[in-house]
Amino acid sequence: MTAHNCRFCGAPLKHRFVDLGSTPLANAYLTEEQLKQPEPSYPLRAFVCSECWLVQADAFVPPEDIFSHYAYFSSYSDSWVEHARQFTVMARKRFGLGEESQVIEVASNDGYLLKHFVQAGVPVLGIEPAENVADVARQIGVPTEARFFGEETAANLVSRGLAADIVIGNNVLAHVPDINDFVGGLYGVLKPDGVVSVEFPHLLRLMENIQFDTVYHEHFYYLSLLAVEKVFAAHGLTVFDVEELPTHGGSLRVFACRTTSAAHPTGAGVAKVRADEAAAGFDQIETYEAFQSRVAPIKDGLLAFLKEAKRDGKTVAAYGAAAKGNTLLNFCGVGTDLIDYVVDRNPHKQGHYLPGSKLPIYAPEKMDETKPDYVLILPWNIKNEVVAANKRIGAWGGRFAVAVPELTVIG
Repeated sequence: MTAHNCRFCGAPLKHRFVDLGSTPLANAYLTEEQLKQPEPSYPLRAFVCSECWLVQADAFVPPEDIFSHYAYFSSYSDSWVEHARQFTVMARKRFGLGEESQVIEVASNDGYLLKHFVQAGVPVLGIEPAENVADVARQIGVPTEARFFGEETAANLVSRGLAADIVIGNNVLAHVPDINDFVGGLYGVLKPDGVVSVEFPHLLRLMENIQFDTVYHEHFYYLSLLAVEKVFAAHGLTVFDVEELPTHGGSLRVFACRTTSAAHPTGAGVAKVRADEAAAGFDQIETYEAFQSRVAPIKDGLLAFLKEAKRDGKTVAAYGAAAKGNTLLNFCGVGTDLIDYVVDRNPHKQGHYLPGSKLPIYAPEKMDETKPDYVLILPWNIKNEVVAANKRIGAWGGRFAVAVPELTVIG
């Protein structure tokens, strides 16, 4: 498949950022029945636009195929739920949110964030495309509509008197194929002095720490502040503050308002992140084209570790049936010959198999049965949480390992 035009500005995409071959969808977990069927796979690669610096995947899978029935439930990550709670406390105080306000969250998942506003008496509405996930939110008292968000949805909400004092979008900006329609919707749903708050993994951290495994088909974009400011400005939004967060290997929380609003002074974070990106060469094509060469050593390191473990008669299990783990395993060509199984706390994933590698997914208790010598943590961004919660594996001499940014054995 040849490169297309930039999804934001329309310029031809000529410059490769990374090419990870052809892989299945990272969240397309398999049933036992599906193991017998051919598994579709798609080119997994990203390009950078030399006009607006937006890094984007070029293989196109319809979002309906990915998000209409989704296996990711935010509530199964304790650290993420606490991160969300802290945000709601800050937002209520900073932006004066109360019972007269309207909070809207786009890609609200299972209500993990909005429930904290509900408990504080602040009116909310979740917009969540996956009906199965929206239903879970409704069951805990979070009003949620199962639909995709864009300009049309925004106009519908405003016509119903639901213009937002704050519209929140955490880890969704990278997932929308039509970024112009989506950001236009953020503008459209706002009250005149309303606030947009979006969080996304920061491209600067991805490149610094070689987090190539966060590249998957569900992620259409890999975002810098440089590119996001250009996209927002084209739709009448101005970034007025930026916070750097530890989540997902290093993220940005960007606050924006309508360019016509004078209600929000500019914070120091904007200039700092702009300067960091400029120092990293984010306005130079060579910076992006150099990334591919840094990926191969990670594959070599993981395969050497797994093959040595097998030679020595050691057993290896994996922890966390995360999308990033699927990119890693499939790029490295790892299957059940080198890793026995993966465990995950999410019961919606248990009893299924990882796409591509076909590792069976069990509950974490499986480790107590088989006592693996090594447990490879696939979601490296929560490795400390995983190690702390599973200290018992040390009792049988088991040790943890992570593969990114380099193969490291813990304990």
